Amino acid sequence: MKVKVNQEACIGCGACVAICEDMFELNDEGTSVAKTPEVPDDKKEACQDAIDSCPTGAIVEIKDESN
Repeated sequence: MKVKVNQEACIGCGACVAICEDMFELNDEGTSVAKTPEVPDDKKEACQDAIDSCPTGAIVEIKDESN
């Protein structure tokens, strides 16, 4: 599983950081970024919760290289 955050859609609410701080952080602009695109197996459930909880749908799973 890989993830990325659409910077144009992110409003910086911090829900993803609160849910999965090992994978997400707020940058200097106040929007979320994935610390690494590759999600370790032990973080997949929390990362999926963050994706599902994002109010703007800014966090997306990268399904293949064309995304």
